[in-house]
Amino acid sequence: MPLLQQMSVYLLIAYLFSKTPLFRPLANLSNWPIHKLMVYAIFSGFCILGTYFGQQTLDAIANTRAIGAILGGLLGGPLVGTAVGLSGGLHRYSLGGFTDLACAISTTWEGFLAGMVHAFWMRRGQAERIFNPWQALLLGVIAEASQMLILLVVAKPFDQALALVKAIALPMMVANSLGAALFMGFIRDAKFQADELASRLSQRALRIARRCVGLLDNGFNAHSAQAIAEVVKDETGVAAVAITDRDRILGFTGVGADHHKVGCPIASTITLEAIRDNKVVFADGLTTPYQCSIAAGCELGSSLVVPLKGEREVIGTIKLYEPKHKLFRNLNRSLGVGIAGVLSNQILHSQLQASRTLLAEAELRALEAKVNPHFLFNSLNTVAAVLRRAPHEARGLIVHLAEFLRGNLGRNSVTVSLAREFAHVSHYLAIEKARFGDRLSFVEELDEDVEDEKVPALAIQTLVENAIKHGISRAEAGGRVRLSAYLDGDNICVQVEDSAAQAPQQTDGLGLTLVRERFAALGAACSLQLQHQPGQYTRAKLTWPRGTLS
Repeated sequence: MPLLQQMSVYLLIAYLFSKTPLFRPLANLSNWPIHKLMVYAIFSGFCILGTYFGQQTLDAIANTRAIGAILGGLLGGPLVGTAVGLSGGLHRYSLGGFTDLACAISTTWEGFLAGMVHAFWMRRGQAERIFNPWQALLLGVIAEASQMLILLVVAKPFDQALALVKAIALPMMVANSLGAALFMGFIRDAKFQADELASRLSQRALRIARRCVGLLDNGFNAHSAQAIAEVVKDETGVAAVAITDRDRILGFTGVGADHHKVGCPIASTITLEAIRDNKVVFADGLTTPYQCSIAAGCELGSSLVVPLKGEREVIGTIKLYEPKHKLFRNLNRSLGVGIAGVLSNQILHSQLQASRTLLAEAELRALEAKVNPHFLFNSLNTVAAVLRRAPHEARGLIVHLAEFLRGNLGRNSVTVSLAREFAHVSHYLAIEKARFGDRLSFVEELDEDVEDEKVPALAIQTLVENAIKHGISRAEAGGRVRLSAYLDGDNICVQVEDSAAQAPQQTDGLGLTLVRERFAALGAACSLQLQHQPGQYTRAKLTWPRGTLS
C-alpha cells in the first residue's frame, strides 16, 4: 500500500506535467535531436524521482523507477531508453546498499528493452502501437520480472536477495506496470486531444475557405466583407463578426448589429492598434478589459482583432466577438488567426488578378498605339488611291475605317465578345480587301452558341493580320481568308485559315507570342497551334476553356 500511494503521487506529478507545453513533443515521436534530449531529460528525472519516492524495505528500496525507464525507451527508442535507464541506475547505485549494482543493471536493461519495442513498431510503420497502455502494462510486468531475476543473480548474499524478492516482487510488478500503463494513457489522451483539435480546426478552416472562394473576386469591399462575415459567424458560432478596412466597418453580423453599422468609422482603440502595429490584439474582458466603443450597453464582452494583410500593408481587420456571459474559446482564437491568413491570401490573389488586368490593359493600349498609326497610314493611302477611280467605293472605305477606329477608341475593357470582335475584324478585312483587290477574299463563320463568349481584344485581329502579312501578301495570286469560331466540347475554338499556303511564320513570332501573353495576363490558359499543308492552307487554331474570360 505505501508503494501504491507513492505511485499515485508520482502519477499526479506526471498528470500535471502532461498539461505543460514540454509534454507535447513526447506525443509526436519526433526524431529531432532536441526532442530526443528532452525525452532523455524528462524520464531520467522521473527515474530518479521514482527512487526518491521508494519505500525502504530490507536494506533496499522498493520503488517505481522502472516507469521512467520503460516510458523513456518506448518514446525515445533504444539509445534514449538505455541512456535513461543508465542515468536512473547510476543514481540508484550512488545511494549504496547490497542491491545497488543489480538495480543499476536492471534499470538500464528495462530502458533498453522498451527501446527495442519502440524500434520494432517503427520499422513496421506502426508508430501508433507505441502508445498502447496495455503494452506498457505488459512491459512493466516483464521488466520487473527481469529485475527480480537480476537481483537473485547479482545481489549478495543470496539469502538476503531471495527474501527481498519475496517481499517486493508482487508490489513492484503491480505498481510499475500499472503506473507505466496509466502514464502512457495520459500521453495517448494528450495526443488524441491535440490531433482531434487540429483536425477540427483544419476542417472548419477548410470549410470557411471553400465557402469564401470567389467572394473577393470583385475586390475587398462592403459587399464581399458582409458575405464573408456571415460565413465566418456561421462556421465559428461566435456572437458577432466584423470586417473593416483601415478606416471604417465594411461588414458586421450578429449581436450588436443595431449599433455597429456598416460604413461607420472605426472607433475601437484595439482595432486601430491592430492596424497600426500589424499584430493580433485580444481583449478577453477579464485580464484585458473590453468595452464597446460605440454603445455603453452593448452585450459584447470580448473581442479578437486580427489584421488582414495586403501586398504592402495592413488593409483591414477581421474581428470576432463573444458576449459578456461567455468565455472566448481558444479554438476560436486559433481559428480567427487562421481565417485572417486565408482571407489575406485571397485578398493578395485578388490584388494580383487586378494587377494582371491592369497590365493586360496597358499592353493592349501599347499594342494599339503601335498598330493604329501604321494601319491608319496604309488605310489613308488606300482610300486616296481608290478615291481617284471609284469615289463611291472610297466613301464605303471611310465608313469602315471610321467604325474600325471607333471600335479601338471606344473600347473600355481588355476583353470583348466574339460577336463584337468579329464585327471589328470585318471592318479591318474590308479595308484590306480594298488594298489587295481581287487578290483577297474572306469568309466569316460565327456560331450563335459562342457569340457572347469573351476573348482578349485584338487577339483575333492579330491572327488575321498574320494571315494577310505572311500568307496573302506573299502569294502572287493572293487567296482567301476564312475566319470561324465554334464550340468544341467545353472549349471555344477560333480558326484563321488562309489559302495562300505560304510557309507559316514561327510559332514563337511576335504576333503569336502577344496573343498567348494576352490570355496569360488575364489568367486564362489557351492553346495556339499553327497547321500548314503545302499548296492547300495555313491555319492558326486558337482554343481556350469556355467561360474562363469575363
